[in-house]
Amino acid sequence: MSAPPPFPLSAIVGQEQLIEALLINTVSPEAGGVLVRGDRGTAKTTAVRGLASLLAPAPLVELPLGATLDRLVGSLDLSRALAGEHAVETGLLAKADGGILYVDEVNLLADHLVDALLDAAATGVVRVEREAISRVQPARFLLVGTMNPEEGELRPQLLDRFGLGVEVRTPEDPSVRAEIVRRRLAFERDPLAFVERFAAEEAALAARIAAARELVGQVLLPERQLMRITGACARLGVDGIRGDIVTASAARALAALDGSDEVGEEHVRRAAALALTHRRRRDPLEGHAPDPGELGRALGEEGERRGEDGPSGDDEPPGAGGPPPPSPDGGAADGGRTPGEPAREPRGSGVAAQRVSSPLPARLPPQALTLGTRGRGPLGRTALSAGPHSGAIDSREAAPGCGDLALVATLRARLLGAPDDELRQHVRAGRESTTICLIVDVSGSMGARRRLARVKGALLELLRDAYARRDRVAIVAFRDRTAEVVLAPGAPLERAASAIRAMPTGGRTPLAEGLAAAGVLIRRERMREPDRRVVAVLLSDGRAADPDGAITRAAAALGKVADRVSVIDTEEGAVRLGLAARIAAAAGGSVHPLLAPAARGWSAA
Repeated sequence: MSAPPPFPLSAIVGQEQLIEALLINTVSPEAGGVLVRGDRGTAKTTAVRGLASLLAPAPLVELPLGATLDRLVGSLDLSRALAGEHAVETGLLAKADGGILYVDEVNLLADHLVDALLDAAATGVVRVEREAISRVQPARFLLVGTMNPEEGELRPQLLDRFGLGVEVRTPEDPSVRAEIVRRRLAFERDPLAFVERFAAEEAALAARIAAARELVGQVLLPERQLMRITGACARLGVDGIRGDIVTASAARALAALDGSDEVGEEHVRRAAALALTHRRRRDPLEGHAPDPGELGRALGEEGERRGEDGPSGDDEPPGAGGPPPPSPDGGAADGGRTPGEPAREPRGSGVAAQRVSSPLPARLPPQALTLGTRGRGPLGRTALSAGPHSGAIDSREAAPGCGDLALVATLRARLLGAPDDELRQHVRAGRESTTICLIVDVSGSMGARRRLARVKGALLELLRDAYARRDRVAIVAFRDRTAEVVLAPGAPLERAASAIRAMPTGGRTPLAEGLAAAGVLIRRERMREPDRRVVAVLLSDGRAADPDGAITRAAAALGKVADRVSVIDTEEGAVRLGLAARIAAAAGGSVHPLLAPAARGWSAA
């Protein structure tokens, strides 16, 4: 039974911007591929397969998330090697030459695979230098990647390689959703009949692409539109010039697709929306995309609509007059206070007065989060890993009972005369993600000298770093008489940022309870993911009495379940209790100070 034909590209409803980005790349390959962010079930894969079908001779190669480096770049052909022939098996990069390379969940791709992908995308060739094999193969392809931003960001180098970016969303219009369902059901009922129904539209789209390819070389980019592009990139703070170049190329391709021999303002607007959206700086802790009106303002469209004289007296800037906007913790933003000063004292029925302070610049020392040994956890960028997810960088003689045999290396060794019983195993190296369990003292003493304000600033910096490194973050806060899990591991980091900003101070310091609650949380996470390592970070001024040793016992128990315990000592003043050092010693951990912000700047926004 033959496989059904792909869903026609011209039959897709509600994803016009995604289709436009794909068409731009078919007309101008120098546009540099497409990065698709957003919801699942929004026709991303369907559109890519439909485009490949439309460009009949073009191959469509899908890169699985768990692919090995051998499969990506190529290696020794096992079937031919068994016959005594030294031959290379073509990798996925070379197989995609002249076609489309589709990478689902590209942000979760292992770093060693990203490095190979970047090299091929930049040079147009793939180099195989493995197991005494040396070969160069062409690898020019349209790179299409999809990702869910909640699962972590792309490395900046790979993000910049994607010329265009699209934010896909599930259509909200019920009539559009209904038409999507109708077409999908019709396709599943009779794929051949459905494809025939859209045959004329597909032929017209193919002819449009062919005509645009012929025309694009003659499309004129007027100086006024070029300055509009470069001015917008400068105002948006786009790093490098690649964004300017891609926007110009995309605008010319759009003009060609529209049958025009000159780029107009509408072409620039559409091209900029695709080429600059993923290049605009965004704060991952805010949980939303950049202001859509910002791009229009950068292109000068708002000024053109409202006239060169600027806004009239009736048009006040947002926020002028009236109350200040609400802050993430529900109060007025700043309220005229100096950053770090108490924000409010709610009238709740708590037994201790609570104060919420705004974050102040600070950071955690990197060594407090470092794991010196190699682990076997899930892919990430934090700690060294030698687990099965890591890349194979070499081979060695296999240990007895090894389950990670290097078949290619073993076969090659046999061909070169090794004994029949010699086996080789992979030598692996890579990076893994971790869980960071933050144990935060929010007792009354932490409100003095703005201690908690600086701790909040350091934690927000840590969250930004954890987002890029794909770490999970959990927060346990303790004050008055109890400790509570403020944030469970795996929750969105923007929720973590809101929880940090809203932390109040007040009451006594139940340090033992906080350490014990963290231990319970870590043990529970160990049952869910045994291979993911955990770094426990206590942030406290240690202003607590420990006459019966409960704190040191809880610290020792924490040290047994966490892979590392770091204590950030915020105690100040001439008279110090020195409890932080005793906690670290009991847990087998280390003590670190809270540091000033890095020179690159800091923002609590």
